[in-house]
Amino acid sequence: MNRLVGILLAIAAIVVGTYYFGWKGAILGTSAVIFYLLLQFSQLMRVMRTAQKSPLGHVSSAIMLNSKLHAGMKLIDLIRMCKSLGVKVQENTYRWTDTGGDAVDVVMENSVVARWTLIRAQEPESAAPADTPAA
Repeated sequence: MNRLVGILLAIAAIVVGTYYFGWKGAILGTSAVIFYLLLQFSQLMRVMRTAQKSPLGHVSSAIMLNSKLHAGMKLIDLIRMCKSLGVKVQENTYRWTDTGGDAVDVVMENSVVARWTLIRAQEPESAAPADTPAA
């Protein structure tokens, strides 16, 4: 939700509560706003606790992450999907790597995904086929 809209809704809850129920309504509106903020904080802490359990910059499959990303995705949704925090590569660029060596670089602008790049692991040059004796 847009920050301005959230602030306006919070003010409206307090004003409407005060108008209809007096000081008790103001307390009710303030309690509703505080409860909403605590829910948001609890959700953030739950995501961070999950990300804490994984290695920094690790994702199970970089190719699947690449397919699920979309422009405008919020940072909290990205961390929830990866289950880990990204490794900072450059300013506003974070990298998640899988066990095969594939990686995804995600560029964040204003805490939303702006663009991303899939980096494939270099496959070792295939060895020359061994000479097999003719049967």
